[in-house]
Amino acid sequence: MRTVAVVGTGLIGTSAALALSARGITVYLEDADPDAARTAASLGAGSTEEPPGPVDLAVVAVPPALVGKVLADCQRRGLARCYTDVASVKSGPRAEVTALGLDTAHYIGGHPMAGREQSGPLAARADLFEGRPWVLTPTSDTDTETLNAALELVALCGAMPVVMDAAAHDRAVALVSHAPQLLSSLAAARLEHADDTAVRLAGQGVRDVTRIAASDPRMWLDILAANAGVVADILEELAGDLTSTVTALRALETGDAAARQAGSEGIEAVMRRGNLGQARIPGKHGAPPTRYETVVVAIGDQPGELGRLFREVARAGVNVEDVAIDHSAGRQVGLVQLSVTPSAVHQLTTSLHERGWDVRD
Repeated sequence: MRTVAVVGTGLIGTSAALALSARGITVYLEDADPDAARTAASLGAGSTEEPPGPVDLAVVAVPPALVGKVLADCQRRGLARCYTDVASVKSGPRAEVTALGLDTAHYIGGHPMAGREQSGPLAARADLFEGRPWVLTPTSDTDTETLNAALELVALCGAMPVVMDAAAHDRAVALVSHAPQLLSSLAAARLEHADDTAVRLAGQGVRDVTRIAASDPRMWLDILAANAGVVADILEELAGDLTSTVTALRALETGDAAARQAGSEGIEAVMRRGNLGQARIPGKHGAPPTRYETVVVAIGDQPGELGRLFREVARAGVNVEDVAIDHSAGRQVGLVQLSVTPSAVHQLTTSLHERGWDVRD
């Protein structure tokens, strides 16, 4: 692959263009908003010039509802020899492409499982797809050259290809992406009119749950509209679980010992189901989940403290698997949560204590 056209220079399109340009691919950028394309070009994602002839691959990076229309225009112009898209829903766009009578032999659906709360070219990163799954949805009429071009795109972006049926993909992303987005938004919405005192009590737990609630509603409306039925099915099942959980909680308030026991069992059951589900989420680099323990270190809120802590951890010879930072309310202190393997806890704790760090129990 030598040349690629990226049509749509939002977060995903520009990130792909940055990754490809960094690998020496000549990238041509297009967008309905010329300013967005120029912004992406200024970041080093490619050129806004017209390609001199058909490129090797065109990446259609537009919302699901626009994939068919944009692909039709690209094929009419003879923009590329092969085409793919990066829309987060696959069945609807594929059905539209077929209904429009487009060339389906040289088109393959795709969806990189990566993103950020921010949108637009300025939020793009060349490493956005590193180590992330990138779903491809070929059909029986997908040309081998097209499949190979898409696989090369995935490799150049540092992602891992996953081949799926379009409908199976849509069910999967509804479960692991679309429904969780709405749940995060619903949880964050409870804070909109909450008392200021209550909000000030927010810690890392509520930050984790509501992080993706900062996402762009307009972008998500496009995604959810294209997968609404499947997402609604999942939320309907969840609604049943919520009803049962509410009933169990109400039972815990009663004076009836048998009802309280049933309530306790109901809450414990849903928590244990959550344990089992969370344990199935892949661990580092897609490996089986690994149990880590947390070492909490208090640091001052001034420049250089975090870097100094990481240097001390490196001197201790310990690999940190994950990091989270919580800030103490009303104090200029941060609590850094270092996730490490259980066998490394004593070594790290001892080393940091010896070097004067405030390690919390």
